[in-house]
Amino acid sequence: MKQSTIARPVEWSGLGLHSGVPVRVVLDPAPLDSGIVFVRPGEAGAADIEIPASHRSLHSSSRATTLAAKSDPSGKGDPREAQISTVEHLLATLYALEIDNVRIHVDGPELPAMDGSALPVLDALTVAGRERLPAERPVITLSDPIEIRDGERFIRAAPSHRLQITYAIDFDHPRIGRQELALLDFDEGCFARELAGARTFGFLHEFEALRAEGLAQGGSLENTVVLDEEKILNQEGLRFHDEFVRHKVVDLVGDLALLGAPLRAHVSVEKGGHSLHHRLVRAVAKAAAI
Repeated sequence: MKQSTIARPVEWSGLGLHSGVPVRVVLDPAPLDSGIVFVRPGEAGAADIEIPASHRSLHSSSRATTLAAKSDPSGKGDPREAQISTVEHLLATLYALEIDNVRIHVDGPELPAMDGSALPVLDALTVAGRERLPAERPVITLSDPIEIRDGERFIRAAPSHRLQITYAIDFDHPRIGRQELALLDFDEGCFARELAGARTFGFLHEFEALRAEGLAQGGSLENTVVLDEEKILNQEGLRFHDEFVRHKVVDLVGDLALLGAPLRAHVSVEKGGHSLHHRLVRAVAKAAAI
């Protein structure tokens, strides 16, 4: 399979989940072997800062995937740091569409929440189209399983001929409980049908605590499935009966994209989250020497 980029530029705007301010995103085609790169504008006329979508850029796993990079345009030892947060929905969509090279200009510290799912991103990238480039896509394979355990939680990647995912969550809530999803034939169509529409979710008491800390200022029933102690507060209900585990899988795919190449493995997760995903990504990167 050949590498690819988007066929034409595409953009969208929306509110940042935590800042609550408008954020504009512009994706431009990029040449082969350039990878996926976020670009934050420099302040006060300073040069832009590029943040590669790589495991080496991982900065935080708290509630979202946050990447960071430093720049020293002056060459005088005064590096500036830029961060970009909540990148997992966009990266998951790029991974599913087999788009390897793109420049992503973002005029804020986080990507827009949109409707809380990857579906608006999928729609925008579908309109942009895809252009194949004259070089082969690298792939990552495993010679042995890799497993990380944390009490009852674990994540495991075993050798496979393609990406396969088995994911389970277990929440002590009457509308969630234990949910399991097995996707043994992951591809673009699978992502569009089974995953892209699944929205992020949270609990009402968490939102209240976050807002008291100045976070989640853009969070609402328009971009998050919100639950109180007993029920779902969104009037329209769920898009899937097991929307919660499906959204966790979207997060996983977005985090696996930080490897920089398609992973051929069966990834199994029990009670996962970004922190566990990132530990696996680092372990696979070390095993593959990338």
